Amino acid sequence: MVNNCSKFGDTSMAVAQQSLDLASHHYENFPVASFFLPYHLREPIALIYSFARQADDFADEGDLTIEQRLNLLSEFRDELDLLQAYIKPKTAFFVTLGKMIRERKLPIAPFYDLLDAFSQDVTKTRYADYEDVLDYCTRSANPIGRLLLHLYQQATSENIQYSDHICSALQLINFLQDIAIDFKKNEGKQRVYLCQDELMAFGISEQTIRAYVNAMQATDDHWHQFMHFNLRRTHALLNMGKPLGKILKGRIGFEMRMIIAGGERIIHKISAVNGDVFNHRPTLNCLDWAIVFSKALLKL
Repeated sequence: MVNNCSKFGDTSMAVAQQSLDLASHHYENFPVASFFLPYHLREPIALIYSFARQADDFADEGDLTIEQRLNLLSEFRDELDLLQAYIKPKTAFFVTLGKMIRERKLPIAPFYDLLDAFSQDVTKTRYADYEDVLDYCTRSANPIGRLLLHLYQQATSENIQYSDHICSALQLINFLQDIAIDFKKNEGKQRVYLCQDELMAFGISEQTIRAYVNAMQATDDHWHQFMHFNLRRTHALLNMGKPLGKILKGRIGFEMRMIIAGGERIIHKISAVNGDVFNHRPTLNCLDWAIVFSKALLKL
């Protein structure tokens, strides 16, 4: 099997540049390694993002079999094992990533956590309850925030707790805006990150979601109430992490406030359409980004 890391080239400079390109061009509603960050942090953040983006794509993109997806993720895990054992990795990307991890004194456990989450994406498509979903978030999203705090040299226990709240909230926001996209993945075995017990409590079946996805039925009051319930809970979780935007100083603090404000804006846009993400998937336009920028500048 051809290892996808080969696309990053043979030198650390090429790897870093392509990681920056990936971070800046891949679609995101939230800033990644943006120009608001100090220059010396952009490359390390881009490398972290590139690791997560590639691994996530192994789990999600293309027409690979389950076995092929897990094998690709296993190859990444093998490279992490080499790094942890102080053995030179096999690929240029991991050589560059390992150098950055050592220089910045980053923990390696969060990288393993991310791979665990993406492997789970391949094999698990339903989540029983909110605790089950949050458990996934602790490995799919929270490790990124923890790595960034270590990169910023701000990884206190208090800051990590705030960061975990923010990252989990952002993951939940992503789930809510991408319900239709996730449902269409893995044809015949659609992925549903919504809590099964809550769907039942609000009287919503997967057949109903399928009808929404295929535009066979308009969203009803059951769905609207379900979505507003989720949006309120997610917004509350995001607010629990909000102090981190003021604790972090300078440009990294501004970047954090941009991310938080971006999450709030997506929640607002989903709420404004009564949760009908099937016909109105929210994205941030120029006006939205101006609002996000203003809120970050004013520390709201």
